[in-house]
Order: sequence, then structure tokens, then C-alpha cells
Amino acid sequence: MGGCFSKPKPVEVKVEVVLPEKEREKEEMSPNGKASPLAYKANGTTRLYHHEERPIVLNPYTNPKDVVEASVCHVKDLENGQMREVDLGCGKALLVKQNGEYYAMGHKCPHYGAPLVKGVLSKGRVRCPWHGACFNIATGDIEDFPGLDGLPKFQVKIEKERVYIRASKQALLSQRRTKVMAKCIALSNYSTAITNILIIGAGPAGLVCAETLRQEGFSDRIVMCTSEKNLPYDRSKLSKSMDSQAEQIFLRSKEFFHTYDIEVLTETQVVSVDTKNKIVMFKDGFRMEYNKLLIATGSTPKTLTCKGKELDNVITIRTPEDANKVVRLASSKNAVIVGASFLGMEVAAYLCEKAHSVSVVELENIPFKKFLGEKVGLAIMKMFENNRVKFYMQTEVSELREQEGKLKEVVLKSGKVLRADVCVIGIGASPTTGFLKQSGVALDSRGYIPVNKMMQTNIPGVFAAGDVVTFPLAFRNNKKMNVPHWQMAHMQGRIAALNMLAQGTEINTVPYLWTAMFGKSIRYAGHGEGFDDVIIQGDIDELKFVAFYTRNDEVIAVASMNYDPIVSKVAEIMASGKTIRKRDVETGDISWLTGKGS
Repeated sequence: MGGCFSKPKPVEVKVEVVLPEKEREKEEMSPNGKASPLAYKANGTTRLYHHEERPIVLNPYTNPKDVVEASVCHVKDLENGQMREVDLGCGKALLVKQNGEYYAMGHKCPHYGAPLVKGVLSKGRVRCPWHGACFNIATGDIEDFPGLDGLPKFQVKIEKERVYIRASKQALLSQRRTKVMAKCIALSNYSTAITNILIIGAGPAGLVCAETLRQEGFSDRIVMCTSEKNLPYDRSKLSKSMDSQAEQIFLRSKEFFHTYDIEVLTETQVVSVDTKNKIVMFKDGFRMEYNKLLIATGSTPKTLTCKGKELDNVITIRTPEDANKVVRLASSKNAVIVGASFLGMEVAAYLCEKAHSVSVVELENIPFKKFLGEKVGLAIMKMFENNRVKFYMQTEVSELREQEGKLKEVVLKSGKVLRADVCVIGIGASPTTGFLKQSGVALDSRGYIPVNKMMQTNIPGVFAAGDVVTFPLAFRNNKKMNVPHWQMAHMQGRIAALNMLAQGTEINTVPYLWTAMFGKSIRYAGHGEGFDDVIIQGDIDELKFVAFYTRNDEVIAVASMNYDPIVSKVAEIMASGKTIRKRDVETGDISWLTGKGS
């Protein structure tokens, strides 16, 4: 069995609380902003440490040379509900005023560096304008995803009606902060075949689950296993930045996993789960006992069924190595993309400047028609055609022809024959749950795992998260849905971890996704399944618009291009439990939505 780390020998456990090297301050808060006791296990004994009892944390500014203090504005310069990006000389900070109080923190979203001053401020948190991550303005903690780190927090003081910020230079430069985590400095008296927490899958759901457990003070053994050879990485970049090597898109470094004793077993495939005896069986014959289990195996790309589907240069993109191979084969050659999915269209866009020709084959008549509607789909299609992409719509592949063992032509059912040196299949994916068929874990007719709001399956102690689940989506009246978004997987992993610790936390987040093509981004929030109308404001031909997706009288989703931060604003309204009515967006005046909020 492969592995990132060697298997530990049974030894006595010792536990310490580790503070990130560059960030020694932390007001430990739960997601609702209330302090809660943390449990630490030492030599087999669990003790609850309240924050008043925790070891004293040193002043974060113990090195005077690492500190900068600057006057940034007059107290009257900022109204309640306003944000301002301020310069401290050696770096910038975000200054916020809400309910008469001032807060200062990092000004860039740690995810992709978006300027938070252009985001949405609402009820004690700021939401990123690009991808919807949310940060608590009092603590800097990340409260909704994507991303893994929070914001550094800075001290604010008022003197003679001037606002001063005191900050660490290092924090100003890094613009991110990893939460305090518990750590086992030696693993407990287990054999290598026993773990407390076993996580099957090393995507965002699995990683966030492991990190959340450590952040909440869990100090026993955590094992993650993945059939892939890489540590957890940013899979969303596989079709957007196809040249990236695996190491360039790792979500955490190898040192991070060592530091916090999160074991990662790579190239390790699970073949069955015995939930009665709490044992997982691996392909190589190894067996591991667990106490609690998270299933976060993601999805498997669908393949074609026609002749030639197994040729070497017919590729489904699942790993960085797959993406790299596509770029290599497509360079100055002919590329055919089967499926106008998000992955397929992102790949087509990326290859335009590298390939001799790029063709897209799609069964529907318009890309994204079912997801974004006809008008938006046509506008995107036109953008692609203006960038030399050729579409073959309302047809399928009937044969993949080879020459000397390699793909040379893609034959369509319409009779058209396309020259092809590489063919990328992007026709959707299926949940990777086949190994659960005899486990007792319930699966629906499509192979998804139904879970409740706490990410619990029908088996006690077994949780599931990410692309493999259907769950009650709160703002759609708790209808069980599959939402295979990067952001949602993060949140589901966190909720699963909290409920492994019996915190009784329910998921209540608004889906948020994005795609990038030809340097332009589409942002989307909500869940538009079953929409019956699309209300478009702005200029869709100029790709500067916002589209509201409605069902009956209610806005259930929104998409935009070049219209920030409206998607984040709508997401925040939906998250608050409020309903946006169709009549509210039909008038043409949506100025009430385009402001920064309060």
C-alpha cells in the first residue's frame, strides 16, 4: 500500500497545542462567534479546556521590529457599514466600521487574492466578491468557503479622533492566518491498522474535515486515504490552468500534514466497507479499523461507449497528470472536446492559444442551456466562436478512429469527420460509491449517498460529504439535492467534522461557483434546478450582465459577468433566509442589490 508517510509504531500519546509559526494570537471562537471548550486527549484521558484555562498565548508583537503602527483615517471618514483599504506603509489592511466599532484585518481573500473592499459586508462578516468566501470581521476566521485560511487580525485604537492600526509586518505580507490546531506529538497506543477517524478521499471535503477536527481540539489519530498519488490539490484548476504541476496546486504542503499529524495514505484504494465491524478493506488486502468514517470519494468521469474509447489519446481529466498530458498532445495539433460541460468548455478555452484547432461536440443545441439558460448560453457560445472554437451541436460521437494505435479522427453521428490528435471527454461524472454496495450505507437510484443536515448517513458514525452526497438544501426548502461545487465540498467537510465531535451543527450555506474562460469569469450563486424564467439586466452582448433565475415568484439563483459584487450580495441575502421576489428584479432598477450592503 502506497503512502505519503510511513506507518507509526504504537507509542504512548502526548499532546500539545500548536500555534502557527507566524501567527501567535487567536481569539478561539466557534462559527457562531461564541467561545466553546476544546477537548484534548492526553495519555488516554480527555479533558475539556475552557479558554480561560488555556496556556497563555504570547503577545503577537513580541518583536518590535516586526510591528508597524499607522494613522489611517479620521473617525468621521468611515460611516457604519463601510469598508476601506488602507495603507500602513509596508502593507495594506481592510478597515471596517460596523455598529460603531472599527475592525482591521487582511485586505485580500486568502483563496485567490480578491480585494475584499469590493466584497459585501453584512452582519459581522465580509464576503469575497470573486468566489464567495466569508470572513468574520471580529476574528478573521473563515466562515464560508472556498479556501482554507482565515484573515490576519490587526489592533485598532482611536486617539484624538484618528483611527490607528497596529499590525505585524509579516501578517501584512502574508494576508492569511491558519487557525490554532491541536497536535499529537506521538500517536496513541494503536496498531497501524486502527484509527479513530478514517477519511476516504483527499479532496476539499476530506481535507477540511481533518483540519476542522484539529482546530476543534481533536487529538487522536486521523488517517486520510486516496487512490491518487498526490497530496490534496486544487482540482478546480485542472481545466483552468492545465499546465500546472501537482506540486504547484497542492492545498497544503507535506510539512503541514506532518506538523498536525494528519496521515495521508496515497495510491490506496478502498474496495469495501464493513460498517457492522467498522473495518475498511483496501485493494492490496490491508484492513483498517475505524471509530468514525467520512466518505468523500468524489466523482468519476463518465466515458464514451463507442469504438476507440480506449485509445491512448482519448482522455478524461481527473488528475494533474491527465491535464498535463492533454496540453502536451494538443500543442499545435487538433483537439476535440466531447461535451460542453464546465470542464469541457474550460479545457476548450485553455487550449485555444496552444492547439492548431479546437472543436466542441455537444448533444444539446446550446452550451449550458439547462444550467444558465438559452440567452446566456448563446452569449458564451459566441465568445468561444470569436476565439476560433468550432461547435458541432445536437450530435454525438459514433466512432474514434485510430492510425498506428493513436487517435486520428472523431466520427460524429451527423456524418461529420473531425481530425483529432487528442480528444477530451467532458460529459459529466458519476459518484464514486461502487465500493459501498455491500456496506449497508444507503445509496439512491443514481448511486449518491443521502445524508441529513449534519452530513450523517443512515449508519451511526458514518458521514459523507462532497460530490457523492445528496443533502437537504436549506434555502430550497430542504429539498435533497446533489450540489457538486468546490465551495460546497469544503463546507460539508467542516459540518461532518463538527458532528463527529457531537456538536449538532447543521449545514446552512448557499451554493457558490465560478468558471473562467478567455480571461472572463462567470460567478453563480444559488441552485437554479427547475428554473422557469430568466430575468437579465445589463448588456449580455457585451458580456456585462446579471441573470436572475426564477421559479414561480422566487429568485433561486443568479449568474453574472463583469457585474461584481452582485452575486456575492445575492448569496448573502439568500444566506440570511430572505427571499428575493421575481418582481424585485424585473423592474430594471437593481441598484438596491449593487451596493456593498450594511
